[in-house]
Amino acid sequence: MGRHQQAESFGLVASLVCAVCSGAATNLYLDMAPAIWLVSGRLFAACAGVVAACAVVSFVIGYSRRSHSWNLRRGWFVPLRRAFETLSLSVVYGSTVFLSVYALLGIINGAMGIRLFGPYVPAIIALFAAVTGYLVFVQADSLNSKTIASLLPLFVVSGVSTAGFTSDDPNWWRNNFSQLGDRTTFAARMFNSTLVLAGVCVVILSYFAVSELITTQRMRMRQPPADSDAGRNDRTPPAPGAEHDIPHFPARIICLSTLLSLAGICFAGVGLFRYTPHPILHNVCARGLSLPMGLLMVFLPWLAPQMSKAMYVVSDLILVTIAVAGAHWLRGGTTLTNVEALACILFMGWFIVFSRQIAAIEADRVYAQLTTERPVSTTPRDSRISPRN
Repeated sequence: MGRHQQAESFGLVASLVCAVCSGAATNLYLDMAPAIWLVSGRLFAACAGVVAACAVVSFVIGYSRRSHSWNLRRGWFVPLRRAFETLSLSVVYGSTVFLSVYALLGIINGAMGIRLFGPYVPAIIALFAAVTGYLVFVQADSLNSKTIASLLPLFVVSGVSTAGFTSDDPNWWRNNFSQLGDRTTFAARMFNSTLVLAGVCVVILSYFAVSELITTQRMRMRQPPADSDAGRNDRTPPAPGAEHDIPHFPARIICLSTLLSLAGICFAGVGLFRYTPHPILHNVCARGLSLPMGLLMVFLPWLAPQMSKAMYVVSDLILVTIAVAGAHWLRGGTTLTNVEALACILFMGWFIVFSRQIAAIEADRVYAQLTTERPVSTTPRDSRISPRN
């Protein structure tokens, strides 16, 4: 069997194992847990935790089973970096699954009622775990930045929505999103944890994106000039950008990685520092997020000239849209919560488009390597998110 067929086959095995284990764990929890932990909110949190644990185990196995980075032949840094990648990505996957399952259980409970829904909890949890185990394993086996970027808005929306639905402050939306997390309740902790993990996800995406741009540039530098490549088949497309070099490439990469990392740190800082005990740090992170994001969108043509012009146009449109919404708020036409929600959605959308552009650059590079008669070696330092490296 080929690699993808093996991934699908092992994914089915993971699905069956997750279904059996989660069903047994849920039944054991219902039999052994005290009455206070069988209340709807705590019961759903425990059940969502069971599904998330299955997702984490499935992801770690799927992401690590083909890896060649767990030995010390290239030093201690490579396995350490690999362990950090695995841990960070598993946290993102597990948190996304937890929040999504918790929200789904709340919706089902609201539609059916706890008396009718209660007997079906183990079977539903087993079904959720089976689907999650299969999807997570298959995705982990062939993970790329596009997949992680697609998880980011789902993770943020599910976390913020669940926190908003379970908040004991029905009027939090009249002020801003900071008020939703400015408490010590379960909803506030969920909101703040969502922001922290979303910031970690942004930093991870930044690492993969910058690594791919560096890898593509190294391949360009290994390509001979177009007029001296006499042995290349005329029908074989050259490597993307092989005909010219990018001036000041190290400076561009340093600036790009710095701005992307600062955006992720500011995003996480909003959740780490609640407004009431840390108003200065909270405002610095919340309002400071617009600085790296604005600089990224304005200077993207210089920071990443490998991308298409459409990406630059989209970045400018996002800035204009947020500026218009901010002016509308200053005139009293809308609430700050609406402006923050719009900015967050557009920022997440920009990260999705940015990551898909990076994935497209990676696909073009791989295609150029495969269609070139002269093989191009890929060293371990060129690895990014591929589970095999």
